[in-house]
Amino acid sequence: MSKTIIVSNRLPVKITKENEEYEFKLSEGGLATGLGSIYQEGNNIWIGWCGMEVAEEDQSLITEKLHQKNLSPVFLSEEEIHFYYEGFSNETLWPIFHYMSTYAEYEQQYWDYYQKVNEKFKEAVLALAEPGDIIWIHDYQLLLLPNLIRNELPDSSIGFFQHIPFPSFELFRLIPWRAELLNGMLGSDLIGFHTYDDVRHFTSSATRILPIQTTANIIHKEDRNITIDAFPMGIDNDKFNKLTKNPTVIQQKEEFNDIFGKNKIILSIDRLDYSKGILQRLMAFDKVLADNPKYINKISLHMIVVPSRDTIPQYRDLRDDIDKLVGNINARYRTPRWHPVHYFYRSFPIEHLSALYSRADICLVTPMRDGMNLVSKEFIASKTDETGVLILSEMAGASKELIDAIIVNPNNLGEMYRAIIEALEMSEEEQKTRMRSLREVVKKFDINHWVKIFMDQLHEVKALEQSRMAKHANKDLILQFKNQLSSSKKRVFFLDYDGTLVNFKANPIDASPDEKLYQLLTNLNKDERNQIVIISGRKHETLEEWFGHLPFDLIAEHGAWQKKAGGKWLETPNLSDKWKLAVRPMLESYSDRTPGSFIEEKRFSLAWHYRKVEKGLGELRANELISNMRYLTREKDLQLLPGNKVVEIKNSEINKGKAASNYIFGKDFDFILAMGDDHTDEDIFENLPASAITIKVGSSVSEAQYYLRDVDEVRNLLHHFSS
Repeated sequence: MSKTIIVSNRLPVKITKENEEYEFKLSEGGLATGLGSIYQEGNNIWIGWCGMEVAEEDQSLITEKLHQKNLSPVFLSEEEIHFYYEGFSNETLWPIFHYMSTYAEYEQQYWDYYQKVNEKFKEAVLALAEPGDIIWIHDYQLLLLPNLIRNELPDSSIGFFQHIPFPSFELFRLIPWRAELLNGMLGSDLIGFHTYDDVRHFTSSATRILPIQTTANIIHKEDRNITIDAFPMGIDNDKFNKLTKNPTVIQQKEEFNDIFGKNKIILSIDRLDYSKGILQRLMAFDKVLADNPKYINKISLHMIVVPSRDTIPQYRDLRDDIDKLVGNINARYRTPRWHPVHYFYRSFPIEHLSALYSRADICLVTPMRDGMNLVSKEFIASKTDETGVLILSEMAGASKELIDAIIVNPNNLGEMYRAIIEALEMSEEEQKTRMRSLREVVKKFDINHWVKIFMDQLHEVKALEQSRMAKHANKDLILQFKNQLSSSKKRVFFLDYDGTLVNFKANPIDASPDEKLYQLLTNLNKDERNQIVIISGRKHETLEEWFGHLPFDLIAEHGAWQKKAGGKWLETPNLSDKWKLAVRPMLESYSDRTPGSFIEEKRFSLAWHYRKVEKGLGELRANELISNMRYLTREKDLQLLPGNKVVEIKNSEINKGKAASNYIFGKDFDFILAMGDDHTDEDIFENLPASAITIKVGSSVSEAQYYLRDVDEVRNLLHHFSS
């Protein structure tokens, strides 16, 4: 029976060693809670580092005990932890992904160990994985792992979720090993992020750095489709609701009331990190007290900073700066009975945090950049009396969902200041209106919902991929086609040219037929039962130059021109090209604004090519052109054809589908095959009889029955037909 394998940098367990005995305590964190419903069932398992260096002689004991909890450890040496985790993960990827590029270190040794440890995780997965298993990989420490597994288990179902932001292309490109990281992630079937912004940044980086194509949120890489989507992560809402009724929490809340009385508490909880905006938060609070003396003795900032990596210079300096600023504020404003800032550099049990959430009047969550930030959701889930105000940074992923919070830019000190004042003065009625709405969101989109929608989509994506692969014209299908061919007496082959018989070139005129293509088509044409029809958007003069000397029928400019073998070119009657006078100036304006683009004029069409244009700019201009041309083309009865790095405008009464249908009319062909790679070829696939074999080249998203990956596979198929 298939199982689910979860893989993350750390296992959801804390291991301690006392008196030569190991003790194990399962984590109560949000991710561990959500995934507990998966990894603790049946023979499912969670693979990860056990959180400490374990002597070799103890590893088998640890492994055995963890397997009893459906956990499987990866053992890392102190050196591996230093270079892979502290080094590449947290000194290269973390600052770049959090838009703090000045802190990034690009050490070759970091990268070497990152590869080495990802390989170690791969071996751990392969030792347990079986055909049909689902593998769900988590976070930035394991970006190479999806493709490492894909190379060994090509048919496996792999999901990847990144819990931190994904940076814009301009930042991501700074990483020397950017292509390797992207290729690693693209070993997945489904890649998840917290927000659509992250999805957009990832697809932008992937298409600019790698030779791949995208359709909406699907990346086409080699023979695979990878779905990229947003899955905002939630918390265990019920757990935080119930905690407010816990006797320990209630007692702790009463103690806070004794300490603070009627003073309003502004709560701040963060791990020590330069991405959290802690100093800016303190400066905004300082300004509130400086400009509004009425709040002295009336409000307090209760700030918890959880220790993290404070041996690293940037973190140590940040801790020192926080200490100084807190001391400065307290020295200037405190009174014998009141401290403006209650600062704790330590962690607290969840009951203590629940009491704080419940008692706090305002929660200040203002990171400079954050993937999601679950503190904001924990605060909301704990406000069972529906009072309180959340001030939330627009740079946190949670801001895309929690729109009834007061949203601020953490770089704007004035805006932060005004938000605190607004929160302090907000009426209880407005607080409750906002909080009810926020609590509905947090309740509905909780951690269990997040797990379910990701796993459901992974199943759906894999099913679609398997269905798509069934359309691939593989060896078995080719044999089936040959059997149909051998039993037929009158055959026709409709063959598109660019992207089907030859690869695209930056300059279209350079894509002329090679000797191997001539020989291949000549061999196919030797059988008197076969009729080859080259059907293309190319000018008829070009097709005449390349194929006019051969006994093939030719259809040019999508059907505007036709020629029987050995005959003359015939123009489709009653076509007008006067519309060009109105359309050409618009195309020329786009060429003038887009270096590398050019206009190709045909008898009854105009094509705007952008194959030589800078990546991204060409697509932008093409979309803009299509949008601006829609009204004009409808008015003049024209058709817009977006193609491969080209936008073509032609008379709407001509298309390849009509041309192919007219060609076979009354001719009793008992074997019809059509192949094409472009949007224009869809007309052929739709218009031919259901008995025809229709094949899309380069994509499985088509009206065609089957698909081939590339020009090489097309030529291989034609070779089978001619042998």
